Amino acid sequence: MPRVKRGVTHLKKRKKILKKAKGYKWGRKSTIRAAKTAVKKAGQHALHDRRKKKGVMRSLWTTKLNAALRKYEISYSKFIDMLKKQNIELDRKILAEIAEKNPEIFEKIVKSIQK
Repeated sequence: MPRVKRGVTHLKKRKKILKKAKGYKWGRKSTIRAAKTAVKKAGQHALHDRRKKKGVMRSLWTTKLNAALRKYEISYSKFIDMLKKQNIELDRKILAEIAEKNPEIFEKIVKSIQK
């Protein structure tokens, strides 16, 4: 059986890890052992935070809507309840955007719900 030399692939693998670890502090950017664990953990955190981002954005939309609705003396929960009862299917993201960028249109939505 012929001998297989793996120097090229070994170096490629190490370079790839060090490239991903570029910008890390201390030995994690230059030593392979530390870089491996740092890159692996970074990937785990990135995955977790991509999932977490959805909830963070939803709570931001809720806060924006609540702040916009205080002007009309309606609580957020009652507003959402009235929307559901009148079968208005605008989601929180769109409503928050309308409230922030087009307050006159948002006012019309609120007035139509209150009737």
